[in-house]
Amino acid sequence: MFREEPYTDMQELLSKDRIASLFGVRMLEWGPGRCRLEMVVEERMLNAYGSCHGSAIFALADIAFAVCCNSGGVKSVALSMNINYRRPVKQGDRLIAEAKEESSGSTTALCRVRITNAEGKVVALADGLAYRTRA
Repeated sequence: MFREEPYTDMQELLSKDRIASLFGVRMLEWGPGRCRLEMVVEERMLNAYGSCHGSAIFALADIAFAVCCNSGGVKSVALSMNINYRRPVKQGDRLIAEAKEESSGSTTALCRVRITNAEGKVVALADGLAYRTRA
């Protein structure tokens, strides 16, 4: 079922996100134009070399981007996203994704997502561009 109206409760949005559920992503906090999420790296998220697969880190960044861009009460969808991986992540690591709206207009918004490990070291940085619908 396709939802036309925007979510106003980001916890509800996150609970309806099937990928977030699959990866065990949890909300730490959110407010207009920002959020903090966490994910613990599980064995099923590892690549052939035994470190966290980039797609799992990207999923966390993308979910944080979605929460951040939708947190202002306007339905927003991704136009593009770019990610830079900075260090490897291993099984059991707790990742924190902090997303912040950097700029916002009537039709688009730019968001920066910073993913760190438990020591506060940057794991990845991502930038996402969202389209704001008028639904």
